[in-house]
Amino acid sequence: MYKIGILFSDREFEHDVYELIKAFYPEAEIHTSTEGLEGEYDLRFCVERQADSFLIHYESEEHTGVTSAEMIKGQSRDNETDALISFSLRKQNKDVLKYSLYKLLEKLSGRTLPWGNLTGIRPAKLAMGMIEAGMKNTEAAKEMRERYLVSPQKTALAITIANREREILKEIDYENGYSLYVGIPFCPSICLYCSFSSYPLKQWEKRVDEYLDALCREIKEVSLMMKGRKLDTIYIGGGTPTTLQPYQIRRLLDALGESFTFDGLCEFTIEAGRPDSITREKLEAVRAFPVTRISVNPQTMNQETLDIIGRRHTVKQTEEAFLLARQLGYNNINMDLIVGLPGEDISMVKNTLEQVKALGPDSLTIHSLAVKRAARLNMFKDKYQEMTFENNQEIMDMTMRAAYEMEMGPYYLYRQKNMKGNFENVGYAKVDKAGIYNILIMEEKQPIIALGAGGSSKLVFDQGRRIERVENVKDVTNYITRIDEMIERKRTGIATWL
Repeated sequence: MYKIGILFSDREFEHDVYELIKAFYPEAEIHTSTEGLEGEYDLRFCVERQADSFLIHYESEEHTGVTSAEMIKGQSRDNETDALISFSLRKQNKDVLKYSLYKLLEKLSGRTLPWGNLTGIRPAKLAMGMIEAGMKNTEAAKEMRERYLVSPQKTALAITIANREREILKEIDYENGYSLYVGIPFCPSICLYCSFSSYPLKQWEKRVDEYLDALCREIKEVSLMMKGRKLDTIYIGGGTPTTLQPYQIRRLLDALGESFTFDGLCEFTIEAGRPDSITREKLEAVRAFPVTRISVNPQTMNQETLDIIGRRHTVKQTEEAFLLARQLGYNNINMDLIVGLPGEDISMVKNTLEQVKALGPDSLTIHSLAVKRAARLNMFKDKYQEMTFENNQEIMDMTMRAAYEMEMGPYYLYRQKNMKGNFENVGYAKVDKAGIYNILIMEEKQPIIALGAGGSSKLVFDQGRRIERVENVKDVTNYITRIDEMIERKRTGIATWL
């Protein structure tokens, strides 16, 4: 295992430095400290401030030296502007440090990153902010290439998506509107790569109604808190919402309709998700309500991969579920795919794309595999260490071409930590089929109120300049027993910030 040690004089930019080094050396074991580094390391860094500069010392068997980055200084004019100036200077100095570090890492590793030195930031949101600030597309593109070292191809993707997002959201009222997320934390089985709050249905099916009791209480109370605001989108996710029985689906949707009403919704999405959870009766129950968009998510159309990752459904079940939804009149169906799954090479991804193309979904979300700490794939990495996890620009280009051949264009984009190949997740959609909620949750333009176990509400206010989170507990039993506390958390947060 390649070992890297990073010594900091202070912790101000520790996270940013760590994430950028991790992006260049994703398989390395990295240790950070402000006290000192003990033991042997293949590569050492020391990041310190000295006078008006950042100094980055580095040492390995092949390379030893130091690089510097000049700090930006400024003075506040009055107390009112102190906080804004301090925030702006910190961001500028972070950018300066990351630029210098990127150039050093490029030299040491002999490679570049498609998204340059962008870590912990949504590229389309960055591009949109520049355009909304008055920059032309060409100016924003130049800024991304020169300041953030983003590749020309990824720059073009971010600018394209930012403009399409602006067009899709042009009628949304950011100040008085909001969106609603409803979480159903149950799944037929837990996938190998999953890090979400989800629980095997077999172990919990006797408590699903009890969970719905608590959820319906939260729905009713939150609707009163948000009275007077316009509900723009509803997204029911999970877990797998279609683990609910037909009567439970009707109960949940009735509760939403009675409390919030569905009048004036721009979009209403339900993740049907796992094909093995979809039945005619469930789709008919959903169809009785004004749901505008569903997802049928195979992740891959290769049976051997489905077996490895624990999906426990067949490729044929995916096809049957999709065709059944079409037969019942669903005209906006999304499909999610993951690139970089264990053992899948480019030919297997091509097979998946060809089978999906034959079905003809209305939108497609391409995820680059991100292995998070909670995922079983990471917890049991010794078992899977001999498997390949292949993702590269050729594969990403192939997915884009397939989307274009299905008459879809990119409409939203986000990145996560630990993504294979340092790539991205991209949503593609036909005209008028884009997922509005997906854009709103990524671009943080309006409040998103999240209900259910594991729900994380984003309270966006002060014209989008501030965001506060209100969290629900993840554990289902705790959510049920502490539902009054969850409701009061929201009541306090909404009263304070909205």
